[in-house]
Amino acid sequence: MSNTERTAIDRKDVYTRVTERIISDLEQGVRTWMKPWHVKHTAGKINIPLRHNGTPYRGMNILLLWGEAIEKGYATPIWMTFKQAKELGANVRKGEHGSLVVYANTVTKTETNGQGEDVEREIPFMKGYTVFNCEQIEGLPEMYYAQPVNPLPMQERIEAVDGYLKNTGATIHYGGNSAHYSPSRDIIQMPPFEAFKDKESFYGTALHESCHWTKAEHRLNRDFSGKRFGDHGYAREELVAELGAAFLCADLGITPEVREDHAAYLGHWLTILKEDERAIFSAAAHAQSAADYLNNLQPKAQESSAAA
Repeated sequence: MSNTERTAIDRKDVYTRVTERIISDLEQGVRTWMKPWHVKHTAGKINIPLRHNGTPYRGMNILLLWGEAIEKGYATPIWMTFKQAKELGANVRKGEHGSLVVYANTVTKTETNGQGEDVEREIPFMKGYTVFNCEQIEGLPEMYYAQPVNPLPMQERIEAVDGYLKNTGATIHYGGNSAHYSPSRDIIQMPPFEAFKDKESFYGTALHESCHWTKAEHRLNRDFSGKRFGDHGYAREELVAELGAAFLCADLGITPEVREDHAAYLGHWLTILKEDERAIFSAAAHAQSAADYLNNLQPKAQESSAAA
């Protein structure tokens, strides 16, 4: 078997393994990316998963490791490879099974075109590798076992989200009984605050619609060609906004709610994922881009950029 054939098989295996897990959850009416918010988490707060050096995971790997942490009861958000644990003088406990994460990149290959010229072509690839939660590892420095804590009282965290939304510059109108983003008017429409059952629901919904706001042509120019409610294009965009909002809620310390009006999308998402095993990867990548876009509109991000 050639290296090219082996790479193709490995890539397909990663797509298949991840997609089958998401499909299994959806068939039970459970959204993998919302699992952390619907169980009792021993640490009291859901964190973005971290690498051994403190760097946050991104996109698809957030979903994978959230699912693993909840299924296996891990409260520590830090993960590392067998080799990294060994380099820290620790060891994975006997009998422990690792968790799948994925790595995507491109390789550059020089080819000769029809005119006899050498041209470079970028070839995307993806591979899976195994990581272990710190709770599966013995002998690590104590800092790796520290439980996550709530850094601010809830009221301060919510006030911070008000500032976050304001800093995006998005126009938000309040009134009516529908939460949505209007592309033609480039506004976010939200029911009044008092219409929501609690403040977390209000802010989680506002962040969801803010993710939709990023799709405008003069922002991220994200277009799945949705023509009507419930079709594949609309369902893909809703999936992106759901994932993006989940990422942002974790960043901002909010416990989001599953919106009842999105239950209708479960069947559509299942259809999409069964037809296209890359769909969840694409949605997670778009969601991470939406979250990044909104995060980069915040003053601290702009200050860092100016100082660079």
